[in-house]
Amino acid sequence: MTTDWRILPPLTGLRAFAAVAELGGFSQAARALNVTHAAVAQQVRALEGHLDTPLVIRDGRGMALTDEGKQLAKALTDGFGTMANGIAALKSSGSDRPVRITLTASFAAQWLMPRLKDFWDRHPDIALSLHPDPRILDLRREGMDLAIRYGNGDWPDVISRFLAPARMAVAASPALLDGRQTLKASEMQEMEWILARDWPEQENYLRSLGLSPDRLSRTEFFNEELSLAAARQGLGLVVESLALLQDDLDEQRLILLHDSKDRLPGYFLVMAHGPQRAATRAFIRWLENSA
Repeated sequence: MTTDWRILPPLTGLRAFAAVAELGGFSQAARALNVTHAAVAQQVRALEGHLDTPLVIRDGRGMALTDEGKQLAKALTDGFGTMANGIAALKSSGSDRPVRITLTASFAAQWLMPRLKDFWDRHPDIALSLHPDPRILDLRREGMDLAIRYGNGDWPDVISRFLAPARMAVAASPALLDGRQTLKASEMQEMEWILARDWPEQENYLRSLGLSPDRLSRTEFFNEELSLAAARQGLGLVVESLALLQDDLDEQRLILLHDSKDRLPGYFLVMAHGPQRAATRAFIRWLENSA
């Protein structure tokens, strides 16, 4: 599809309006663009004239976007974001800037860290900067090259690719099981449990096993690292993502008692639209080959 450049409004007006919409006001946009309030207002009025459509409702000292303004603001946010991402990728393509990855602390500790030596053996020239964070971050705003997220892979305005299953499983230490390899639901109901707090999916999974979650004797932890450490010490049965249990299972620190077999939710590689730096592409290839 060929762009008809003649119908596009001046870039200065589009940029001014995008800044007003993103920052919530003319004064804020003026400071960000390093111009005067009057200049921004003039550029936005010129854009409205070019489009013959009101974009901003001015109400005394405040403002709001019209429906048409909201529609254009979204398109400009996507467009300018892609442009900025592409320019940043070009400017840093030959630099030593680390690949910045946001991910949960549990995935970093239990899945990624045990595998990283292989990556650096293969790519000793690529630096990584890990940013453990339970929140879903805006990659462009936070300056992240890549996210590893838990979910169904259906986040808006990003590219997501399946990395590894996160299906739930029940495991326990050999010491706690005392030679047993399986447990009946009635036996599990009477045992101690190590569970996460405020995790509805966990409660549903336990019910699917024929258990009554509200009647379980449970110790709750806020993160997976503490839960797994307690499970290794034989303090109870643990519910966790199979991907995060895998190293403990391989090393026989824990024994798998039940696996949900579900493909979703899972762990996904998440990227902003636009080109990626060569270092980021290399890390993504390695992640997919390691999964």
